[in-house]
Amino acid sequence: LWFRDTWAWGLPGQEDMPQIRPGDGSTLVARHKALGRLVLAGDGTTQALLCDNETNTQRLYGIPGRSAYPKDGINDHVLTGAATVNPDGVGTKGALWYRLDVAAGARAVIRLRLTAGERAGSLGAGFNTVMTDRRAEADEFYRALTPAEASDENAMVLRQAMAGMLWGKQFFHYDVARWLDGDPAGPPPPVQRQHGRNSSWRHLNNADVISMPDPWEYPWYAAWDLAFHCVPLARLDPTFAKNQLLLLLREWYMHPSGQLPAYEWEFSDLNPPVHAWAALRVFENDGSRDFNFLERVFHKLLLNFTWWVNRKDSEGNNVFEGGFLGLDNIGPIDRSAALPLAGVLEQSDGTAWMAMYCLNLLEMALVLADHDRVYEDLATKFFEHFALIASAAQGGLWDPTDGFFYDVLSAADGRRVPLRVRSLVGLLPLCATTTLGTATLQRLPHFARRVRWFITNLPQYADVVGATHVRGGNEGQLLSMVGREQLQRILERMLSEQEFLAPHGLRSVSRHHRDAPFSIDLPELHASVDYEPAESTSGLFGGNSNWRGPIWFPANYLLIEAIGRFARFFGDDFVIEHPTGSGTKRTLAEVATDLNDRLISTFCNDATGRRPVFGGYELFQTDPHWHDQLWFHEYFHADTGAGLGASHQTGWTGLVAECLLHRHDPTP
Repeated sequence: LWFRDTWAWGLPGQEDMPQIRPGDGSTLVARHKALGRLVLAGDGTTQALLCDNETNTQRLYGIPGRSAYPKDGINDHVLTGAATVNPDGVGTKGALWYRLDVAAGARAVIRLRLTAGERAGSLGAGFNTVMTDRRAEADEFYRALTPAEASDENAMVLRQAMAGMLWGKQFFHYDVARWLDGDPAGPPPPVQRQHGRNSSWRHLNNADVISMPDPWEYPWYAAWDLAFHCVPLARLDPTFAKNQLLLLLREWYMHPSGQLPAYEWEFSDLNPPVHAWAALRVFENDGSRDFNFLERVFHKLLLNFTWWVNRKDSEGNNVFEGGFLGLDNIGPIDRSAALPLAGVLEQSDGTAWMAMYCLNLLEMALVLADHDRVYEDLATKFFEHFALIASAAQGGLWDPTDGFFYDVLSAADGRRVPLRVRSLVGLLPLCATTTLGTATLQRLPHFARRVRWFITNLPQYADVVGATHVRGGNEGQLLSMVGREQLQRILERMLSEQEFLAPHGLRSVSRHHRDAPFSIDLPELHASVDYEPAESTSGLFGGNSNWRGPIWFPANYLLIEAIGRFARFFGDDFVIEHPTGSGTKRTLAEVATDLNDRLISTFCNDATGRRPVFGGYELFQTDPHWHDQLWFHEYFHADTGAGLGASHQTGWTGLVAECLLHRHDPTP
């Protein structure tokens, strides 16, 4: 039990030190001027150890500190018997020290309880009652959330994924101005800090409970991770999910320029702009009724969208550079660094993200226009802006020979070099897709008139906003960066087991590059990309994070959702061989369901009773005590489904819960 060291900062009003002392029996009693009295009570006989939660400056800097018993005192005493705990039994950090001998096959149980108030004390007779009641409440909650037809296995995966989402919440405190300038009572920070990392984010002041990617390995928020987290979190706690999305848009987070903070080590880095997509999904998961939330998000996202357009389309040609965009080492060029030649990297994924952003804001505006017709004008703006971006991508990034979208290195001397790596970069344009129905156009006549005028008078954009299809007597209109013929050609690669289709999802780089690595050989640049199904084999660009093959849940989830949107437009009138070369024809709805099931199967027992996520770890595969304790990894082996990277990243891998819910209720 410890108190955060605020008294040593030299700030007015925070000079008072709280205290922790041993209480009666196996207890620690804490007192704080704001929190009052708190008691940590434990079973049996223990020894109370006390020190102060203060930096050991003697060990670090060779100078005496404020306390003779600094924060590592308990650790040193337990491990080595050092006299580093306070013999007077008082401090700001305390522990109950248990020594247990547990025989093989036996077990030991320690009960602990933290209570508040002047009457708080021992464990009390109510301990078991409280535990039983809380367990029953959790059972009842998850019964209501779990589809009735879900198997016991699927229900277990759903519940553990959701529990991991809740476990990932953490208090995060980072006052950038204070970090740059230092504490009043502390030594001044190094001068170079004033011009280094995050120095342009002085306005940013984090002091909130935030959903983390992985509280063990990534205990800081990341803008695009958090957006994915909020979608399943909206099933559990919609208020928390909505407040998380709003938080990053508040004026003490969002930069005055409109940029969202990426993550702690470099707020100015670029994460894909998926905030609008997440806000729409949270709105829907909460019952599509909180229009105040949607409106608040929409207005702030207008600032962020404008920042992207002004900063990441250097040529003004509606094709976007973007930079890093979260995909680490997916291509031959380090997107976080300056290019090795004069020019820009026109990114297929960057342009797709922005086209998708347009459509997300269009969808928001159409929803809000039902309540305020002013939003029809904004819907028109994003309809037309999408047409400009999608048309530019088809003209500049689509390779008609290969039937795929590629990044293009556009040199200042006029050279245009396509980077023919078959990867997620070329699949993400599928996500920039939505539909307009006749009911929407009839409901919003001003918007409908503008749509008709645009298509009639600017026919060059008809390929991306003008396609129509009749299903069940109703006509739909497709807005997509990908036309029907392009969809066919992309899917032939995506659904090939020799390329992207894996037993447990879609690979991030085509398996084709295992035997045929891509290489680029220019006077200014020599680089290559091959297929790496597991961890990265080098520290190139992304360190131990690998996008050159493994399966990543967020990208898979977006692509499955996109296939579902095409399915709603074409219905049974579009069928494709799945898997490619199998001779089996399937509708797009069937393809989306199969891809969804492949992701789910990562965590479920196969025909031999093994879980792919555990890979070759026999303890987890065969020991009944471990076999049902699931880990939700950062990413997964592209050929086996084995978990890789951070092992507790339920953050965006928690999307498997959404996959399970959609499996039994696929209605959008």
